Amino acid sequence: MEVSKRLEGVGEYYFSQKLREIDDMNKAGKQVINLGIGSPDLPPHPDVIKTLQDEAAKPNTHAYQNYKGSPVFRNAISKWYKKWYDVDLNPESEILPLIGSKEGIMHVCMTYINEEDTVLIPDPGYPTYKSAATIAGANVVPYTLKEENNWFPDFNELEKTDLKNVKLMFLNYPEMPTGQLPTKELFQQLIAFAKKHDILLCHDNPYSFILNKAPMSILSIEGAKDVAIELNSFSKSHNMAGWRVGMLSGKKERIDEILRFKSNMDSGMFLPVQLAAAKALELGQDWHDKLNEVYSKRREKVFELLQLLDCKFDRKQAGLFVWAAIPAMFKDGYELSDSVLQKSNVFITPGGIFGNGGNKYVRVSLCATEQKIEEAIKRIKN
Repeated sequence: MEVSKRLEGVGEYYFSQKLREIDDMNKAGKQVINLGIGSPDLPPHPDVIKTLQDEAAKPNTHAYQNYKGSPVFRNAISKWYKKWYDVDLNPESEILPLIGSKEGIMHVCMTYINEEDTVLIPDPGYPTYKSAATIAGANVVPYTLKEENNWFPDFNELEKTDLKNVKLMFLNYPEMPTGQLPTKELFQQLIAFAKKHDILLCHDNPYSFILNKAPMSILSIEGAKDVAIELNSFSKSHNMAGWRVGMLSGKKERIDEILRFKSNMDSGMFLPVQLAAAKALELGQDWHDKLNEVYSKRREKVFELLQLLDCKFDRKQAGLFVWAAIPAMFKDGYELSDSVLQKSNVFITPGGIFGNGGNKYVRVSLCATEQKIEEAIKRIKN
């Protein structure tokens, strides 16, 4: 049986393959320390877990749910966006809860992309942008992000590109994998660029609270809703990766269009999960401060590990990872990653999985305890 043509050019996700290799090593007694995956190892707030337990124990919370999500959840998202990003969102028409923002990336692509359309994706950037756009039938064109340009798009280079068929542009700040923070000026440039060329911007914003004191939304910029939508997630900011809770925000017309596709794909999120997520959005600055205190200490340990490998990095980067340039003795990040894995039983992510622009880099996750990172350092020293 042949698979569909839409899967041509789309391979198995890198981490899916790598985790099998690591699992085989562990079965052989290697006890690999995984510093590659960005899956938070800390739990959600106890009040969030209790809300899930209490609501799930009720007999009337197990039915199919509204395709647009619970009004309680949508109102909580609206208040959260106003509090943290100073963005006004109508909870009735400008918010769509998602079963994780990764789902939203696919929904956006399937809603807007025809086979003749082009999608711009960041390089380096999250691999799902490319795979989702490819599955939707798009011509995928990377736009290169360079360290010397603060990992921002080069608008002069973009203007030289054939933009005639470009319909959608993915962006992601704080940027993954580089950890680069956005600026108001960057978002203004992106909005002006999108208006000029009639392009829909899809800003993916799951890292704005991690090691960052000033969370930003592209929707806070004047005129943004005319050309931009924003994905957000509970996975990193509230330690709820496995819960699969996210959201899409934007102009009513965009929400309605994407709902046309989404409503044919699922029947809404489990209500107790939505109500627990609403509780998570009530958490204040203390929650984020305590979480970032943990990540800050871990990051210092990761800096120590990377210095041991003679890698270069920016200490001011945000997000759940540290992005670092490899030493000249290695051909690329894959070679360094494989060397560390085979010699030290420590896995770090090669930057090349995020695009050609990441070939000379590696990425290290902060989702491991200080003790595990310290053990990784000892193994590499030995």
